[in-house]
Amino acid sequence: MTEPLQSPRRIQRNVLAESEKRLLAWICPRLPAWVTPDKLTSLALIAAVAIGLGYALSNLHPAWLVLAVAGYFVHWFGDSLDGTIARFRRIERPRFGYFIDHSADGFAALLILGGIGASPYLRVDVAMFAVVAYLLLAVHTFLLAKVSGDFPLSHMGAGPTELRIILVALTITMGALGPDVGRIAGFNAFDILFGGLAVVLIGIFVVQTLRVGRSLAAADRLQP
Repeated sequence: MTEPLQSPRRIQRNVLAESEKRLLAWICPRLPAWVTPDKLTSLALIAAVAIGLGYALSNLHPAWLVLAVAGYFVHWFGDSLDGTIARFRRIERPRFGYFIDHSADGFAALLILGGIGASPYLRVDVAMFAVVAYLLLAVHTFLLAKVSGDFPLSHMGAGPTELRIILVALTITMGALGPDVGRIAGFNAFDILFGGLAVVLIGIFVVQTLRVGRSLAAADRLQP
């Protein structure tokens, strides 16, 4: 018999958390009944494909970056509302929703960063390094939900929404400055920036893993 799933505590401390909650609360009752959580998750994945294609097609012309920018807004809509509308309508499926939603998030990260790596603005090895860093932090979050019941949705004041805003700003900058800005020894300014951000994410993973590990070790010692 399957044991009931204990939902982890969602912890949101990102800068835009409260404003975003109010916006989502305003949108939810205005969505028609045919807009379901599954359709919103699918929409987010389709948007991730569009974002990746926008970057890849920028090899042909920088104007394709407009597709990537538009895709981020659609991705926010689908990804932010799929779970929110399920909770609003009280139709949550904790196991299925948790598994599918976060599987889709991981695949979307690969599609988006893979698309940037296929563009002329970022080396593919730097893009894959960024994917690994993102997924490492995601693994940490999922493990934390299992061992402590806490599910942090942000790190250092930034969550998925802030990350999308940063990526939109960087995409516009890419189109404005071109792929050769600040090029040194085969790396341009975007390679250095994305590589630096990946190093920061890995640093957060290491520090948080050591901190939580010490806490869990101390808790285990107290158990009979």
